[in-house]
Amino acid sequence: MPRVADVTDGNEPGPAASSYYVRLPDGRYQPTLHVQGAWNDHEQHMGPVSGLIAHAIDQHEPRPEMLLARICYEILGVIPAEPTSVTVETIRPGRTIELVEATLGAGERPVVRARAWRIARGDTASVAGGLPEPLPPPDSFAPWDGRRVWGGGYIASLDMRGHPQNSPGRGRGWIHPGVPLVEGVDVSPTAAYLGLVDTANGIAVREDPRSWMFPNVDLTVHLIREPVAGWVGFDTTVMFGSDGLGVTSSTLYDVEGPVGRAEQSLTVRPLTRPGT
Repeated sequence: MPRVADVTDGNEPGPAASSYYVRLPDGRYQPTLHVQGAWNDHEQHMGPVSGLIAHAIDQHEPRPEMLLARICYEILGVIPAEPTSVTVETIRPGRTIELVEATLGAGERPVVRARAWRIARGDTASVAGGLPEPLPPPDSFAPWDGRRVWGGGYIASLDMRGHPQNSPGRGRGWIHPGVPLVEGVDVSPTAAYLGLVDTANGIAVREDPRSWMFPNVDLTVHLIREPVAGWVGFDTTVMFGSDGLGVTSSTLYDVEGPVGRAEQSLTVRPLTRPGT
């Protein structure tokens, strides 16, 4: 079974596990225990994966005047906790608008593909509007121990805050990473922020994940401005249909206000355990 890096006794990270990823000499990235998924201990959580892909896009033909406006991640299967690579190419070049595509590979196969629109920065402060209601700041929410609901090293790495009136399928909250995305590497505020957004699907759970699975098969994030790294805020609604489909929809925040929106398509099914 593939293992995450820096494990001393199979449960605790070793002293080198001070980040979600460690860059390897061959340019790949070794996931640490902090990347461990919530349903399988041998898979990577899509949260840090999203940030790693965004970081690779940042490094591809960088242009400081361009901002990431939308990114859509397509999850092709379980992301094994093995050395991980990211390749990026420009699909549609342009002076003010461009489209890039990134492919993340792990376990000798592509497991996530993402396409991102980058748009030239401009001064639109005089016409800004249509923003959602503010989200109360992180220190106004109570600490929430996500480990009571979710397993895995990724959830355990987070500082999580939840609104006391949250209910199944409807919730507001804040999360903050416990470690940086890549050891010894400065990543952009956008990449650091996107490394947490996939957690939206675990903020307002509609059913107990020990009885039901509802993983997302994609993640689409639309941004209205460059986010500030650190706290990521969510105002989230989860809908389950009657035919095995679901949607998690979130308004996103940072400590300075609204940042954009995120949507996740869900596959909803009972969790079958061996011997049941």
